[in-house]
Amino acid sequence: MQPVGASAPTPDSEATQAAGYASQKVVYHVNSGDPKLLKGVLGNIRNHINAVGQGRIEIIVVMHGDGLSLLRLANQDTHMQKAIDGLRVQEVRFSVCNNTLVGADINYKTDLYRVSESDIVPSGVAQIAKLQQEGYAYIKP
Repeated sequence: MQPVGASAPTPDSEATQAAGYASQKVVYHVNSGDPKLLKGVLGNIRNHINAVGQGRIEIIVVMHGDGLSLLRLANQDTHMQKAIDGLRVQEVRFSVCNNTLVGADINYKTDLYRVSESDIVPSGVAQIAKLQQEGYAYIKP
């Protein structure tokens, strides 16, 4: 456990190097609307990047069903916006299920935080399977 006020290891720190993490490709599967879990997911991803090292990890967050609540809540929550923007700067990608958009009548331009057409995938679960076939590790918070 880190002492209070200690900073997290940087990508080049001895702690990160000592851990011996190889480069990683990871898909985070988000389909819960629980605000506490969603905020936790953002923290998990940040910690994951800190442990492995920015530039040594590729993360894609795939959201479907109630998981789109992550970007719905961020529309109203500036803390979540900052967390998401910080992850995007670190090249984390957020993928949104088109089946959910259509089925729940969600307008990605107005209802979700910073989603562009290129963020939309035809099917969230099919996208997760595709990424696993491409060698991405699967994480379900």
